[in-house]
Amino acid sequence: MVALREKQAGALVRPPSVVDGVYDSIYERLMSLEIAPGARMPIDVIARELNVSQTPVREALSRLEREGLVHKAHLIGYSAAPQLGRKQFEDLFNFRLLVEPEGARLAALNMTPVALNHIEEIAADMAHGDAPVDRTSRYSRFARTDAHFHDEILRIAGNEVIRSTLFNQHVHLHLFRLMFHSRVTQEALEEHENLLAAFRARNAAAAEAAMRVHIERSRDRLMLAFE
Repeated sequence: MVALREKQAGALVRPPSVVDGVYDSIYERLMSLEIAPGARMPIDVIARELNVSQTPVREALSRLEREGLVHKAHLIGYSAAPQLGRKQFEDLFNFRLLVEPEGARLAALNMTPVALNHIEEIAADMAHGDAPVDRTSRYSRFARTDAHFHDEILRIAGNEVIRSTLFNQHVHLHLFRLMFHSRVTQEALEEHENLLAAFRARNAAAAEAAMRVHIERSRDRLMLAFE
């Protein structure tokens, strides 16, 4: 009887690694545009491709829907989210330039040794972490970690309105889908180091300026996607 109950429980509780693996696979394909923006994403097809049942695929797609990377339509199913249009792109960067430099300034004022250590760990993870050899996986992982880096700065800044607004837009995931290119990651790392230098010095003006330059240069790099 005990064995039967354990078997039944096992049937109901699937190891999280299964869903996580399916999620990671679909996420990487979306970020690298292997799944084209707007493309249909039939659950049964994905399940066959990944050699899993349809249940973990549904759960993974539900997570990706919450992140804005896939859309679900009644009677149609899931599809990859469209790319940002140029107007959306420009509006997004104009908003970032209004709020993120101020967030960096506040973060520098609020910086503690513990907070600084945490931000430096995130930055080091982007540059030298246990990234996969595969370029697609590495790029997708960088996008996620970059989002974490910026979110952590705003957490330290202490303005939850700014932080939650940017977080709910999933800014970095959508921006990184615009251009699958190593230049995006390498130059961002160099700009992050300038931010870290300002945080180490607790120099609010330098942090504000470094964030502004970082966002402006990121805008200029990604603007090439519209040319």
